[in-house]
Amino acid sequence: MGGYSSEYEISLNSGATVVASLDKEKYQVYAVHILTEGWFCVIDGERFTIDRGDFSFKDASAKKVTFDACYNTIHGTPGEDGKLQAYLELLGIPQTSCGFYESAMTFNKRDTLSVLSSYGVPMAQSVYVNKGDEIDMSFKNLLAIKVGYPCFVKPNRAGSSYGVSKVYKEGDLIAALDNAFKEDNQVLIESFLSGTEVSVGVYDFGNGAEVLPVCEIVPDGDFFSLEAKYSGKSQEIVPARLDERETADVQGLTKGIYELLGLKGICRIDFIFHEGKPHFVEVNTNPGLSKESIIPREFKAAGLLLTEVFGEAIEVAIRNNS
Repeated sequence: MGGYSSEYEISLNSGATVVASLDKEKYQVYAVHILTEGWFCVIDGERFTIDRGDFSFKDASAKKVTFDACYNTIHGTPGEDGKLQAYLELLGIPQTSCGFYESAMTFNKRDTLSVLSSYGVPMAQSVYVNKGDEIDMSFKNLLAIKVGYPCFVKPNRAGSSYGVSKVYKEGDLIAALDNAFKEDNQVLIESFLSGTEVSVGVYDFGNGAEVLPVCEIVPDGDFFSLEAKYSGKSQEIVPARLDERETADVQGLTKGIYELLGLKGICRIDFIFHEGKPHFVEVNTNPGLSKESIIPREFKAAGLLLTEVFGEAIEVAIRNNS
């Protein structure tokens, strides 16, 4: 839990949920904080440094502790972009998230949109900008023609709505780009899609992809911002107020994307119903698991206990690694 991005505190909350939920009679659970200042196993508030050579640590009695599996709840880098996955794979330690390639690809919004658009998945129109690119009149004209206003400016590789702005007019574009570049040196500008926003959990514990009940998101403001997500300024309604056809459409699309991209573990895919059709927004391969998060609510609506769900995720990771 933790990570190197602005999402590290949210990840610590997600990790705390997993630690609290796992069956202590079955698992000896350790909280490992992956932070910019170091990697630590935290026991009763005391930090024990992780040996990155083999992902182990020595406890208070100087006993070396190694791990049978890692429940990966890092949002952002290095746990959602493939880096930690590749490291653990080299060490032979199973982890619950997607593989390193699938994680790296889906963490990059631009690359994910490129892959899915070739399969005809509906989505917003988009333009990409790299830090240092000249934002001249020809670019602004292209943006107005292809994307239009209002539009969304968002970091290409970030989550939890960090650095995201809704831009209503050209005069606000530069400030929005500056805000997004604080999170990433690649930025995505997308056309505004009006309609109901939904989020759908999906997982595969060895019996094929299973789709969770749909969550409808009703933000108090213009969009599902960072504040709306974590300050209670939104409604998350499970099950969503969709008719049977709409529910079937978005759940079917969720399953199709999960399988098409070769995902594993618990993921969450976001959509907007625009002109009656679910349009893909993004995929989260390490979705939030804190009490404010959507996935725990969807599991509850499906009648599944987090203790069972998280335990099964670990068992599947171990089985797949053997």
